[in-house]
Amino acid sequence: MADTLFVVLAAGEGTRMRSSVPKVLHKIAGREMLAHVVAAALAAGGADIAVVVGPGREDVAACARTMHPDCKVFVQTERLGTAHAVLAAREALKAGYKHVVVLFGDTPLITSATLERMIDALRDGAGIAVLGFEAENPAGYGRLVTEAGELTAIVEEKDASDAERAITLCNSGVMAFSGELMPNLLDSIGNDNAKGEYYLTDAIALARSLDVKTVSRVADETEVGGVNDRIQLAAAEYAMQQRLREAAMISGVTMRDPQSVYMNHDTKLGADVIVEQNVVFGPGVTIESGAQVRAFSHLEGCRVGANAQIGPYARLRPGADLAKGVRIGNFVEIKNARIAEGAKVNHLSYVGDATVGEAANIGAGTITCNYDGVSKHRTEIGANAFIGSNSALVAPVSIGAGAYVGSGSVITKDVEADTLAVGRGRQVEIPGWVARWRGKHKKG
Repeated sequence: MADTLFVVLAAGEGTRMRSSVPKVLHKIAGREMLAHVVAAALAAGGADIAVVVGPGREDVAACARTMHPDCKVFVQTERLGTAHAVLAAREALKAGYKHVVVLFGDTPLITSATLERMIDALRDGAGIAVLGFEAENPAGYGRLVTEAGELTAIVEEKDASDAERAITLCNSGVMAFSGELMPNLLDSIGNDNAKGEYYLTDAIALARSLDVKTVSRVADETEVGGVNDRIQLAAAEYAMQQRLREAAMISGVTMRDPQSVYMNHDTKLGADVIVEQNVVFGPGVTIESGAQVRAFSHLEGCRVGANAQIGPYARLRPGADLAKGVRIGNFVEIKNARIAEGAKVNHLSYVGDATVGEAANIGAGTITCNYDGVSKHRTEIGANAFIGSNSALVAPVSIGAGAYVGSGSVITKDVEADTLAVGRGRQVEIPGWVARWRGKHKKG
């Protein structure tokens, strides 16, 4: 058993989201907020994770299990405060962990480094560590009152004196507890307040009454911000994108206009990759070193090999697998296709469910006709083949290595290697036809 249990509270309704989707399942950088929080806990050493969900929220539980199949899920049947939510996970708390960290499923920007600092505070002798932040505008937040390096109280704004209201160090809600201390503290928390709820913050006063050391740790305000509505969701997305862009550039990626590039949480960009303006990376994208993604391109579920060039205005859909030195040009769409080293698809083409051999050239306006209305079929194009402009390759079909397809052809049969295939109507000229037609249709 790990020595730390992470308890993630994810039972909130999120009515201000105005959504049929649970608040914690709204996505930031392509990943659910809850999944971001669980990922941070895992990175901080959270082999043991408990998630508290609301009644009937199997979708929330499923999201947590997708991230960590062994996580324990508990249901909070009534919403009676944060301490009550943690007590829903009582069975997990009984296991005898050295440390218990309580965090929230709607704070997607929390980092593993911050969680590790919270645990370190316990290892240094604190019984409770509370995560605070210096608020630009502290109105509405509980204040953390500190003295001589210890946290002496958490004071809600409505109960604060003028001096306490002047404090800008505010409570994020994230707390770390000594596992030995926590069960008794939770059971001692009462609900003698206007709402009749059980507040986890009351644990500070109880711990102080037992001469238990309580401390605070500080994180950036953006990192611990909760998401309660669509405006805050957009702000969290912005902050996450900034984080992802900066990490990419620090690792050796050039971004011509970082603010216009949108990344997914799992985007992988190699050293010396160049990303131009207005590029969108969906889920599952890997770009290898030296590749260039030109402006206004959209990529998802694909791999781009070293020194390849994509776009501008290109779309790579799931299953696109591009080898070293491939060229994909403007207004080209690739889907579920392997494009071998040095091949070119430079203009206004669609290549789907296909294999394109090394150094093959796909002319402008070429399409692979891969769907017959019921099933998908594959097109095989050999190495060094040349497909003339405005050709339609009707799958299933194979174009041999070194073959040449004449422009404007509709190819419905396999083409042997090193042969010319032309599949189009013969050109016919009729002398005098235009004059006769005009005479017949001349206006009176």
